[in-house]
Amino acid sequence: MSFEHPNREGKTLDEVYRTIMGRAPEHDFDPKIDRMAEIMDMLGNPQQSFRVVHITGTNGKGSTARMVESLCRHYGLRTGLYTSPHVEKVTERIRIDGQQLSDDEFIDIWDQVKGFIDMLDAKSAKLGDPKMSFFEVLTTMAFWAFADAPVDVAVVEVGMGGLWDATNVLDGDASIIGPVDMDHMQWLGDTIEQIAEQKAGIIKSNSTVIVGPQPHAEQVMPIIERTAQEKHAQGLVRDGEEMEVVSRKPAVGGQLVTLRTPNGLYEDVPVSMFGEHQAHNALSALAAAEVVVPVNGPLDGDVVAESLSSVKVPGRIEVVRTSPTIIVDGGHNLNAVNALRDAIEENFDFQQLVGVVSMMADKDVEDVLGVLEPMLDTIVVTENSWKGRVMSAEDLEKIAIDVFGEDRVIRKDFLPDAIQTAVDLVDAADETGVGYGHGVLVCGSFVTAGDARHLLKEQMNEDLKKPKSERADSGRN
Repeated sequence: MSFEHPNREGKTLDEVYRTIMGRAPEHDFDPKIDRMAEIMDMLGNPQQSFRVVHITGTNGKGSTARMVESLCRHYGLRTGLYTSPHVEKVTERIRIDGQQLSDDEFIDIWDQVKGFIDMLDAKSAKLGDPKMSFFEVLTTMAFWAFADAPVDVAVVEVGMGGLWDATNVLDGDASIIGPVDMDHMQWLGDTIEQIAEQKAGIIKSNSTVIVGPQPHAEQVMPIIERTAQEKHAQGLVRDGEEMEVVSRKPAVGGQLVTLRTPNGLYEDVPVSMFGEHQAHNALSALAAAEVVVPVNGPLDGDVVAESLSSVKVPGRIEVVRTSPTIIVDGGHNLNAVNALRDAIEENFDFQQLVGVVSMMADKDVEDVLGVLEPMLDTIVVTENSWKGRVMSAEDLEKIAIDVFGEDRVIRKDFLPDAIQTAVDLVDAADETGVGYGHGVLVCGSFVTAGDARHLLKEQMNEDLKKPKSERADSGRN
């Protein structure tokens, strides 16, 4: 990075972010990676300068990525982590050694690559092709930052699909394919087989392919296995066969799991996240770490325990407040919401749970609400901050009434009002005043989760930052 001249033009992060956001959004799918291949070539192919764990799947990518990164970092490797979407701030997406880029570092990386991006955009315009997208630009910035650091291993989450995703200029040493389910059908295909073909597209000739549990195994596994064979992958490690979750039991703040991988048995490993799906994500992460960490045989059990117990993922079954308990989750499809429901039923003892829900208009809203219905006493429908994609509170209210019945649905058009309404409901029903057994669940999308985290973040009273004398004076006025 240009530490001699960081942010030499005095830009703000918001200015740079708005510039990048002016491009086609990350869900605007263009089925080719020619632009990414060309920009990488222009930059000297930075993506070839580190080992790679490449992760796809319908759900669990972010959690698995963070666990792989933590395992590698705790083993002394310098790590890069690239995930999406961000929950509150775009700099969350690019991390080096576990730390997200600072605002100035992000701006500096943009300054270093923007000239090359402008050249490629001009060339594309002459050919009648689109400019680089928002996601392609961020991916370029991530790979450049990792090479510049430099990192030993980069853990990279696919944006969408796999075969044509911008990240697929990588050659993964480990290619993780998590559960494949129906999502993003308008871009990836309307059958599970078509979606599986897209996900399997990250498999490369030097990859060890690590496959998580598959809800549609009969349709998905033959495609993955065939692709691995055609690409001459180095190996195939499947959940339930070459690796397995031997046992798991709930624990304070998460669970204890015993995991078997191709290299060994890891007993009573603490995982600081809720749900059976996170045990399987930890298993895939551990198998991937065995590929890229330069150690023969199993990894050290104490290092594994320390690394996995330290991983917290924002917006994934995250308890952000207590008394009452407020849980924030970004799950937006059936697979994710089923996992959310199972984790809450296993780890919490709610006598009353009020939901605050805002979803994107292109999701299977009625099906998701159907999964939530048995565990919510009341649902408060609202809108998050992404006005271009969010379903209106009015439309969401109509669907919610069909699922929950009119007497269990409340509409509040603004998220702060919706959260306050839910808290008031559980406080009114809490006779003891300690919040036990009463909770609020805020969910429906990662934008909703990010908005809620920002609203619920504890803020220091500004008066407490003042010297005592100033506080005393202000108190007398």
